[in-house]
Amino acid sequence: MFGKRQKQNGNGKGSNGLYQHGNEEFIHLRQIVKTFDTAAGKFSALKNVDLRVDSGEFVAVIGKSGSGKTTLVNMIAGIDRPSSGQVLVGNTAIHKLNEGQMAVWRGKNIGIVFQFFQLLPTLTLAENIMLPMDFCNVHKSGERRKYAMQLLDQMEMADHANKLPAAISGGQQQRVAIARALANDPPILLADEPTGNLDSKTADSVFQLFEDLVKRGKTILMVTHDNDLAKRVTRAVQIVDGEIIEKHLADVFPVLTSEQLIAFTHHIDPEQYVPGSIILRRGEPVNHFHVILKGDVDIIVPQANGTDQVVAHYGRGNYFGEIEMLRGGASLATVRATGNQPVEVLRLNRDTFNQMVEQSAELKKIISGVAQERVAENDTTRGGPSR
Repeated sequence: MFGKRQKQNGNGKGSNGLYQHGNEEFIHLRQIVKTFDTAAGKFSALKNVDLRVDSGEFVAVIGKSGSGKTTLVNMIAGIDRPSSGQVLVGNTAIHKLNEGQMAVWRGKNIGIVFQFFQLLPTLTLAENIMLPMDFCNVHKSGERRKYAMQLLDQMEMADHANKLPAAISGGQQQRVAIARALANDPPILLADEPTGNLDSKTADSVFQLFEDLVKRGKTILMVTHDNDLAKRVTRAVQIVDGEIIEKHLADVFPVLTSEQLIAFTHHIDPEQYVPGSIILRRGEPVNHFHVILKGDVDIIVPQANGTDQVVAHYGRGNYFGEIEMLRGGASLATVRATGNQPVEVLRLNRDTFNQMVEQSAELKKIISGVAQERVAENDTTRGGPSR
């Protein structure tokens, strides 16, 4: 699941567009299983999890307590090791690193933001930020305080540089914790419930900091219970009993059971389209059902006078291709990415779509009803039946 996405240049890929270990995306967890030994026996925290995250994405990982979301993020940081499977980040197979190699790699590539801040109480704020630089020998020793002050300034905390953590508020401590996570300029930030101990206003302020960092090229995975925050990220994935569900699929089709969503998630194929590009063209075969994750599309149909007209405008949470999936035949309309931002969609092939609607009579009724309404609207607009 989570297959092809529009790729960004650079990031150490070879001429074939792949990283050293064959991963297309910047982060790829391949068939991860994590089992813990407990007093009650073996406990499977992650079950054949496959997750792909490309550079510059902001991904929320949501789920109930004990669902496996923190374990998932810890796999990327190398804090937990998989019982089986592969953890690939760029050109590094981090599941193969020994503890010493892991510590060095983590220090330079991962910034971690904790729910409880984890600032050392006897060090000043500036000293807390300088600590990762000292550990990884990043920047010349005489320049580390200057970099720490620059980071504090970005977080609007420079005036507090010489204070101890206990002298500032929880929201301010979290800002310093983010600055510390950025001390070695890592490409990836992992945040475990970073707003869990903050009031809503402060949480929103911290979240805006993350959004700014993504705009500057950082890749962020954030564990959160806050569904409102989860709606603002590039993509949300939900973990249920150690298995991943595509959150947007669950939001669009709440009538599906967790078991059905898990099964269908494994067959999702994400795609991204630049504004103005054609996603479906009228008269051509339709092989996928599309759910819009981000951006907007125009639905265009020909008129009786030979001109084309935009008959509908769909955004996040809408879907298209259901008419052709249910009835067969070529596309009845042209679907074009519009607006000023890329359109991201989840695609399900015909076999998966058929399984989805056949396994849920309620879902089939809903989608069939939408299809009938859209055909009627198109007929009215065109001045005659679609077929």
